[in-house]
Amino acid sequence: MSLRIKKNDKVVIISGKSRGKQGRVLRVSPSKGTAIVEGVNMVKKHIRKKSEAEAGGFQEVALPLKLSVMQLFCPKCNKGVRTGVELLKDKGKKRICKKCRKAV
Repeated sequence: MSLRIKKNDKVVIISGKSRGKQGRVLRVSPSKGTAIVEGVNMVKKHIRKKSEAEAGGFQEVALPLKLSVMQLFCPKCNKGVRTGVELLKDKGKKRICKKCRKAV
């Protein structure tokens, strides 16, 4: 399986309760097919008090989302787009937007 979404990519959520939100990818788990996106799918987690000095309470954390519900964000098109791969002359690859053909 080739990864189309990588760490530090800007993505748009296309379905679910976070639909339309944008964020930067913090971590990708290819084996599970999930990614954690900054500021998306936030939940409150209960934190237990460890010592007298530390306070317990709630902490907001981002839960993983399926890779299938996100698309790469193209700055030129200003929306989430499908991506393709273009081969370079030095035998490298780059990801491109399928609509405007610019590098993402």
